[in-house]
Amino acid sequence: MNQLLSSLEVFYHKLQAYHWYVKGLNFFTLHTQLESYYDQIAQQIDTVAETMLMVGQEPVSTLSEFLELSTIQEAEHGYVSGKDVLVALKADFTELYNQAKAIQAEGDVVVSPVMDELIASYSKAVWMISQALIEE
Repeated sequence: MNQLLSSLEVFYHKLQAYHWYVKGLNFFTLHTQLESYYDQIAQQIDTVAETMLMVGQEPVSTLSEFLELSTIQEAEHGYVSGKDVLVALKADFTELYNQAKAIQAEGDVVVSPVMDELIASYSKAVWMISQALIEE
């Protein structure tokens, strides 16, 4: 679960960077949606860490540990197009989905319901972002 926790932490900061640096025609929509995503991820970080403590695991808590364990890469500094943001978010939400699915498969009765909620959230995000990426 520390890998998921770390990936969520890095993703949170990536979302903030994109929120600040997104540019283009979809700026207004994406700027608002990115804020919604990072508020949601902040809650998930706390939920995952508290769930870990409930089942006797020790969540990592330093930036260096998060960066070491995360499978999500930080955003590069600077402006980024809306399309590039959406492509990156789709990949990152898919990665979070896969991590939550792997944890859920372990079948812990306390952890599985938490993973169910995360999986549903990530599935919806991937679907919505996929729809936004369809060019008409």
